[in-house]
Amino acid sequence: MLAFLGALPFFLYVAVFLLLPIAVLAVESFRVTDPVTFEESWSAANLGTVTEGAYRRAYLGSLQLSAITAVLSAVLGLALAVAILRARRGRLLRRLVLTASGVLANFGGIPLAFAFIATIGTNGVVTALLTDTLGLGLGGFSLYSMTGLALVYLYFLVPLMVLTIVPALEALRPQWREASDNLGASGWQYWRHVGGPVLAPPVIGATMLLFASAFAAYATARALVGSSVPLVTLQIADALSSNVIVGSENLGKALALGMVLLIALVMVFYAWVQRRTQRWLS
Repeated sequence: MLAFLGALPFFLYVAVFLLLPIAVLAVESFRVTDPVTFEESWSAANLGTVTEGAYRRAYLGSLQLSAITAVLSAVLGLALAVAILRARRGRLLRRLVLTASGVLANFGGIPLAFAFIATIGTNGVVTALLTDTLGLGLGGFSLYSMTGLALVYLYFLVPLMVLTIVPALEALRPQWREASDNLGASGWQYWRHVGGPVLAPPVIGATMLLFASAFAAYATARALVGSSVPLVTLQIADALSSNVIVGSENLGKALALGMVLLIALVMVFYAWVQRRTQRWLS
């Protein structure tokens, strides 16, 4: 009984800030408002609308951006984590990198967008230096595009990957490599049969976490590209503010419900992968 009472605040928090909003989205997604008469009715039209036209392109754009940035961040973050753990002065370097990663992983939103605009934007410091001083350019690169947005996302996703994967790398016991060497296995054979299978689940799980983080990001994209790049989070904001169609708030809720379902699938897969890694991380 005392254990239940101790966990009660957590269950209340989940119910109020997670389950209740999802329930509201699920109900309001079936409510349709006439843009002329403002009369409300119940229909599944919103769910059909969010899978067509601009809304479908927004989902595809968000999925594409999230997948690309998640994979790139996973590769770069894994390489950085391996480098700091293998460094000669690894303890000090690891402490510095992990501290910086903890800060950078939470540095997002509007400040991050403005920092990149001031650095490599059209009139940014680096852009002006390359153009005016060195006579060079950015080679057609534009910060206000899908490519530029992906570059900005890497700024906080790579540190997040480092924070997530370092414990898994530390769980690789030196005895396994020593036993592999004593049995005459090559480095490739060790990673093929021992290191790779051990690291695969946490790497996949961390990549799913990066995907979910990029898929749900909003403020950075809004400040950087506005509505010029098709992203579902931006479409939700426009729909909730009725910038597209008067009375389209429920359409935005249907878009949000679709995001919740997609993120739920990713998190279920992430939880399944995490359960498979517990015996190695313990």
